[in-house]
Amino acid sequence: MQDPNADQPHSQAQPLIAEYERNLRSTRALSDSTIRNYVADLGPFLQYLEEQECPLGPHAKALDEFLRKQGDTAVPRVYRSLVRDYVAWLLESRPLASGRTAGRRGHARASVHRMLASLRSFVRFLIERGLLPDAPLWHARSTLMGRLTPKLERRLPDLVSVAEAARLVEAPSGTDDDDGNILRDAALLELLYGCGLRVSEAAHLNRENVSLEQRAVRVWGKGSKERQTPLGTQAWNALRAYLDDDDSPVDQSGPLFRNARGGRLGTRSIQRIVRAHARRSGLRDDVHPHTLRHSYATHLLNGGADLRIVQELLGHSTPSATQVYTHVSQQEARRVYLAAHPLAHAPAPEHRDSE
Repeated sequence: MQDPNADQPHSQAQPLIAEYERNLRSTRALSDSTIRNYVADLGPFLQYLEEQECPLGPHAKALDEFLRKQGDTAVPRVYRSLVRDYVAWLLESRPLASGRTAGRRGHARASVHRMLASLRSFVRFLIERGLLPDAPLWHARSTLMGRLTPKLERRLPDLVSVAEAARLVEAPSGTDDDDGNILRDAALLELLYGCGLRVSEAAHLNRENVSLEQRAVRVWGKGSKERQTPLGTQAWNALRAYLDDDDSPVDQSGPLFRNARGGRLGTRSIQRIVRAHARRSGLRDDVHPHTLRHSYATHLLNGGADLRIVQELLGHSTPSATQVYTHVSQQEARRVYLAAHPLAHAPAPEHRDSE
């Protein structure tokens, strides 16, 4: 009789992966989408192990034997060799059979960074379960993984100008109110740009998280970290109009932004709303909620805000995550200088040789 799982890749490892997923849900404050991504990013590693004829299996027995084959003292070296080969395998040009980039050729370096972070979490789980031997490579403060990780090309964040952001947040007022969503969309766009919220943060806001009296919004960011974000005048006015509207579906509790059925407005719906109003206001087609968050941070720095303050407002854990916006701000300063200063384009003086 044929095994029903024979044609299903990684089927033997699924019980272990399912246990790992349950562990993530019970021990770490991660969103459902983040947990799904952690698990999905293990797909290429399982495929790699199978191609090396070392499938993970239900108890990681084959991998454990491979790591210990040369003795326990060689385990750290074997781990480093394994990860180095896995990174090279991820980067090589070939059709991909699994992972979120299936069908493309080779993984981008940013994807490799993400997959190694997922792998590190998974291997730590297997080590704690006693299924694999420990090694410094997997320790929290180890720098060894960084040496094996390909360097990223520094990409500046996607932005809109102050004028473009203003057009976007004003776009709902120029639409027909047939669906009753003008006030909702206006308040949503004002919060995304006026408070620099992540799309997931906006989607999970409840009515009680908004205090019009204190002019602030209480937000839960990554890792369920709470922060309080001040409301500017325009965002405050938009929220007050939305919440005071007699026909508004918003109660004193529950989701702040709701769909036509009264349920919570999801992240994809918010992305569609932003794109629709971006097109309506004459902006490019690839504007998304994170574009507004990037623009919020850059415009604050251009206006003279301190980097540490911007870090707090964005909910970043470290200054390095916010540092990229200083590069954008410096570019803007150069552009303004070249456009405005009378000597910015003055011709260079002629050099005369001494006689």
